[in-house]
Amino acid sequence: MNKYRRIIPCLDVKDGRLVKGVHFVDLQDVGDPAEIGAKYSQEGADEIVFLDITATVEKRKTMVDVVRRTAKGIEVPLAVGGGISSLSIIDELINAGASKVSINTAAVKNPDFVIEAVKEFGSECVVIAIDTRKSDSLDSGFEVMIKGGREGVGIDAVEWAKRMEGSGAGEILPTSMDTDGVQQGYDIPMTKAIAEAVSIPVIASGGAGNLEHLYKAITEAKADAVLVASVFHFGKHTIAEAKEYLSRKGISVRM
Repeated sequence: MNKYRRIIPCLDVKDGRLVKGVHFVDLQDVGDPAEIGAKYSQEGADEIVFLDITATVEKRKTMVDVVRRTAKGIEVPLAVGGGISSLSIIDELINAGASKVSINTAAVKNPDFVIEAVKEFGSECVVIAIDTRKSDSLDSGFEVMIKGGREGVGIDAVEWAKRMEGSGAGEILPTSMDTDGVQQGYDIPMTKAIAEAVSIPVIASGGAGNLEHLYKAITEAKADAVLVASVFHFGKHTIAEAKEYLSRKGISVRM
């Protein structure tokens, strides 16, 4: 059976507001995450990702009240990331309406945390986010970054994805720091390297600027899903247009 490819709008949230930047900086205010999340849900998003982008750097947990408000208005799965460093925070977020959580810095600092989270909540609830940057010193050519992409840790991104799959994670969400917000296309080599190394779903993230970029992420980079921000936030295309475009090109999507 041909599996559906998912279209996932991404809500980057700072101080309770939806923002969008370039390379994780130069943020512009885009609106209220709950309002825009509800709109994307109605427009046919397969899932929504909510990232509290400064939680880790500010050493605080995710804004649970904003998550609760966002979850209330949507009818599709909600994945939440940013500042998730304990089982109690995951529990709180799931009680607030999150379907799954995305763990990044905390996984790098304590890989056993992922094993504990999977044991407690199940693989389907645990997404591993990997922020990457090109690096000539690592075999794959891509280094893992933490703290909102501010700090390199010298770990090979592909090897890390394999390790996290081995720890029981249900999905991998790799975002290229090099392409994020530039709207010139996803980092195909990085996404493909990770997708070919693991058997769990990989969500392409960072850099979509047009519908062709989504198609290439699925066909060339072998992504199971595409995370999209600027294209939808700034009204370039709707979710329906994205799905129609992919469907016309032979990609199975939920219409």
